Amino acid sequence: MFGQQTIKGTVTEATGGSALPGVGVIIKGTTTGTSTDFDGNYSLDKVKTGDVLVFSYVGFKNQEITVGNNTTINVAMVESTEALDQVVVIGYGVTTVKDATGSITSVKTKDLNRGNIVSPDQMLTGKLAGVTVTSGGGAPGSGSTIRIRGGASLNASNNPLFIIDGVPVDSEGISGMRNPLNTINPNDIASYTVLKDASATAIYGSRASNGVIIITTKKGKGDGFKVSYNSNVSISDNINTIDVLSTSQFKAYVNAHGTPSDIALLGTANTNWQNQIFKTGYATNQNVSISGGTKTLNYRTSVGYTNQTGTLRTSKLERGTYSISLGSKLFDDHLKIDANARVSMVLNRFADTGAIGNALSMDPTKPVYDSTSPYGGYFEWLQSPGGAPIAVGAPKNPLALLTQRDNRSHANRGIGNIQFDYKMHFLPELRANLNLGFDQSKSVGDDITNNSANSTLLDGTKFKSTNHYEQTKDNKLMDFYLDYAKDLKSINSTIDFMAGYSYQNFKNQGFNNLVSPTSVDSFDYYNDLNLQSYFSRLKYAFADKYLLTLTYRRDGSSRFSKNNRWGDFPSAAFAWKVYEEPFMKDSKTFSNLKLRLSWGITGQQDIGTGNYYPAIATYLASTNTAQYQLGNTFYTTFRAQPFNTTLKWEQTETYNVGVDFGLFNGKINGAVDTYYRKTKDLLNFIPFPAGSSLSNADNANIGKMENKGIEVTLNSKLVNTDDLQLNVSGNFTWAHTKITQLTTNDDPNYEGVEVGGFNGGVGNTIQRHTVGYAPYAFFVYQQVYDTAGKPIEGVYVDRNHDGQINDADKYRYKKPAADYNFGFTTNLNYKKWNFNMAWRGSVGNYVYNNVDSSLGFQDHLLNPGFPNVIGNGVTNVLETGFVNGGTKRYLSDYYIQEASFVKLDNVSIGYNFGNVMGENTNFTLSGTVQNVLTITNYKGLDPEVSGGIDYNIYPRPIVYMVGVNLNF
Repeated sequence: MFGQQTIKGTVTEATGGSALPGVGVIIKGTTTGTSTDFDGNYSLDKVKTGDVLVFSYVGFKNQEITVGNNTTINVAMVESTEALDQVVVIGYGVTTVKDATGSITSVKTKDLNRGNIVSPDQMLTGKLAGVTVTSGGGAPGSGSTIRIRGGASLNASNNPLFIIDGVPVDSEGISGMRNPLNTINPNDIASYTVLKDASATAIYGSRASNGVIIITTKKGKGDGFKVSYNSNVSISDNINTIDVLSTSQFKAYVNAHGTPSDIALLGTANTNWQNQIFKTGYATNQNVSISGGTKTLNYRTSVGYTNQTGTLRTSKLERGTYSISLGSKLFDDHLKIDANARVSMVLNRFADTGAIGNALSMDPTKPVYDSTSPYGGYFEWLQSPGGAPIAVGAPKNPLALLTQRDNRSHANRGIGNIQFDYKMHFLPELRANLNLGFDQSKSVGDDITNNSANSTLLDGTKFKSTNHYEQTKDNKLMDFYLDYAKDLKSINSTIDFMAGYSYQNFKNQGFNNLVSPTSVDSFDYYNDLNLQSYFSRLKYAFADKYLLTLTYRRDGSSRFSKNNRWGDFPSAAFAWKVYEEPFMKDSKTFSNLKLRLSWGITGQQDIGTGNYYPAIATYLASTNTAQYQLGNTFYTTFRAQPFNTTLKWEQTETYNVGVDFGLFNGKINGAVDTYYRKTKDLLNFIPFPAGSSLSNADNANIGKMENKGIEVTLNSKLVNTDDLQLNVSGNFTWAHTKITQLTTNDDPNYEGVEVGGFNGGVGNTIQRHTVGYAPYAFFVYQQVYDTAGKPIEGVYVDRNHDGQINDADKYRYKKPAADYNFGFTTNLNYKKWNFNMAWRGSVGNYVYNNVDSSLGFQDHLLNPGFPNVIGNGVTNVLETGFVNGGTKRYLSDYYIQEASFVKLDNVSIGYNFGNVMGENTNFTLSGTVQNVLTITNYKGLDPEVSGGIDYNIYPRPIVYMVGVNLNF
């Protein structure tokens, strides 16, 4: 013990002298260490003369100090200017912020959304310029629609490529799961890196047209043994419900507009059907992680458990996760081995969301229960007392739809990889990297409709059905590349050349069995997709000021025929570090200034879920009920499926100009990017001439589209004192998308492709893809209004002045995609308190209010075609007075409503109690409210609607959460 001593001191910020809490202090080469308290003070025992103390803190440069005879060591930490030396993950490697030539944004855990986050995609909402995340509703673990720069395709996938610890994961869904990303525990994520322009994404070629999101999970560090426990509980309630007629309003409406037989159907109950199906939701999240390491081995393992019930009765998600990561260095750090594995087990119960629509239509004067009902004791509209239910024209008891159906699934998923990186002993500049990965899942589900549910066969027998399904997915990956990096001092340059090969194979197999009283329908499938690639990248830097990056990737996909299987995807980028020039050295304004230029081509082959063989002849076997009988024997027949041998790669060419800047010694920093992107050979689903194919419509490479936009990111440190720190960040995006071609030969008379089916208009569509307009533009009649501003039923503008109203009078009016998106975050620290607030919004987005159009007219409430039924409707019927539900009314621009909004996504407050739980511990208590406030003029429930058609959405609730974090 001779020579051991206690070292004390204070750690401050070099520029302002502010104390730095939480700075790691460790004896180099050991696991012995501590951290500074809130006042920046530390004390470390058993330190010997000659030991090296390592001081580390996020955003500051590490400092190493050798211990002498002085027992007091004060340290002033120097900030990494603009965090320019921060390492960000890119395709097949890493770079630093200062050396990046493409449009790349990295977000760390501390900057992500807070609260009851079940799925990783929710953490990015509103955080990045050019990235929009729209949740699918309030169901537990619901999926999100993610778009980077608006998407580059029409009918092919517009989803970005997700890469988790080097493994490109399956982009298709998993049977029995709302969102495949639910299998990743958000608590395990360390950072997101988003690649947006072609220079950054082209290295992934075939799947990078819509951007790349790289998720890096947390790893162990050689700073001592650490345990972290996070726990939170939350409750959720719906903020609003759809405005339907109250019981008194409904009675008054029926008495005023109904026939005597309608009036006779009124009951005596007072039932709020939405209150019957919605409730308070509850959730809990528990996470424990253990991490640590030595000079040669780092490790981290975690266990997580989530249990969440939704606000719609019977909806539930339960998840268990386990992860482990190991990192080792061997042979004097020449060989690095990193292994990662994560397993998740997810149990889902899916509520029948059709109950929401039925709750809006169900007569509020009818009771929930009926003791004489043979249908589970629930009231239902029957053809006669005790008889069969009315099958058409009558809403079903919404509570019965939930309780009489049991739809559950159990899904397991494992994602992992092992990566070897070897620096050659005989040539240290040369590295070989081998990455072996897997993404496997297995799911089993049963969707059971009880015998007492509201459905019967023609003979009056009650109908019970069971749909049992199983699915297994197996994704294997092998990446290998060589990387040569050399500092050429003689010419003041550095080069880094990388070349490699990638192999990835996807298998998807399973079956469905639908069992009913009269039949058993079985369907099984086996699909295989293979992707292979050759890729290379050259990075050249001159004088550490002028940076050039060139990439090339050649991709092959089994989706296409041999003649069209391979595609070539190059890119080039240049960056100029203006701030390194002599004329900028004395600048007191700019602490960073870099200009970026890039160009590149990326590809697309993902036509859609389940479409594995669009260019190859395949045959579909008949089901048991469609076999051909010869004598007493039934034979399975095979039907030729449509295919197109001319299918080839969709290609997207992108130009990008960007500026990265820092002002006033890093107090303000940000980036501005402008881009232009054009896609050709669109993978489009179009009608075919009769007799030219096995189908009247199929996939083909026809069409062009262009995107352009401006993205602005700004971060600022407005206040930075000992007791008070205030950071404000924001992002802004302007985006515009236009279809420029849809036919082989330009035809000015071609009206476009009909899309956007809606509820109530069987066979009709509300949107259209048209040359010269944005995708999914609404295609509608122009409503005429009276002098009071009330829409006149059945009266529309004769736009072509031919004296009649028909399809020729419809016009393209507005679009679902916003013109502008923005996000705004504040983070305030005062002593031991922390306050965080996140806003976001969009401007210029429009929504078709299908709730009002399908439930807001008299014939919906009092349908003369169904005289034995009356039903409720929305209050919009009182505003318009509409009677008839004709097609033209559905297609009126009256229902196309502005849906611009500003949302306060979350507010959180926390208090750091420090080491109240013991020495070398840290305890924090926090409270968070999510989905706090929505400011909008939209008349529907929620203006945030993916695709632009609003109907039957599961409401997004307000969530109140309390959480604790304990580290030791």
